[in-house]
Amino acid sequence: MKTDGDQRAGLFYGIAAYGMWGLVPLFWPLLEPAGAMEILAHRMVWSLALVVIWLLALRRWGWIRELIRQPRKLGLIAVAAVVITINWGFYIWAVNTGRVVEASLGYFINPLVTIAMGVLLLKERLRAAQWAAVLIGLGAVLVLAVGYGRPPWISLILAFSFATYGLVKKKINIGGLESLAAETAILFLPALGFLVWLSASGSATIGTQGAGHVALLASTGLVTAIPLVCFGAAAIRVRLSTLGLLQYLAPVFQFLLGILYFHEEMPPQRWAGFSLVWLALSILTWDALRTARRTKSQALRLAAAAKAGAPALSAERTESGPARSEPSSAP
Repeated sequence: MKTDGDQRAGLFYGIAAYGMWGLVPLFWPLLEPAGAMEILAHRMVWSLALVVIWLLALRRWGWIRELIRQPRKLGLIAVAAVVITINWGFYIWAVNTGRVVEASLGYFINPLVTIAMGVLLLKERLRAAQWAAVLIGLGAVLVLAVGYGRPPWISLILAFSFATYGLVKKKINIGGLESLAAETAILFLPALGFLVWLSASGSATIGTQGAGHVALLASTGLVTAIPLVCFGAAAIRVRLSTLGLLQYLAPVFQFLLGILYFHEEMPPQRWAGFSLVWLALSILTWDALRTARRTKSQALRLAAAAKAGAPALSAERTESGPARSEPSSAP
């Protein structure tokens, strides 16, 4: 049973995780003149180094033997590694080319894309409010396409790649630290080979920009792993609905940084498009909270009926009609 102290700690860890993810646009420009691909390769290499040290300290190695015996799960991890590489690479490139606001949009619409993928790929059924949110989100993309003069393809790539990553991770079902270790292990040799090629061709920035630049490139491992560990600590201490609300902190921080710090333009059409996205997310959040309260209330009634010795199913039907299963609204 979770105590108030656990809940407070979980809330702190959740805010820390999403806060760091929201403020990370401040970090990537510090790595220039390194390009997005060089930064991405360093992120993979140093993340694996840090995670290996972490696992050594925790003595958590038993999962590796079990994973090797499951080729299907290994294949899914390889898919997850490729998809998160696309996500990381495009995000770094977007931030360092002055597209922070458009990148933040990708993470705003990610829950809507996740729900749409659930319908298309997993044949899930949606409630009316979820359908409304998805359709409003689609309208927002059309409005933004007019505003940008093109589809917001950076946002769409980030949203679809991260939604696909979440879908694959759900099927893999291993811990966050272990998953990061497996994914970066798959990416390590290609990333290291790319860095060696850059050095051989004289295009690498490491070693040419001083010790501070080397330290910044090495710290990409910390920037990757620490928020993930905080997220894992939050996930076991707070309710899923709380995590669902906290996830919006990251794109909100990114959006505000794009407007207030990087001074990116926001013409009226973009404000209109973002407003539609926020409306869709408000509907989605309201529906998720309402469903969570309803489920909790039903569980309490069933428990009370069972304790009193009454047939639980009959009691439930008497109060709210025939019970029916509903798809989870959690992305």
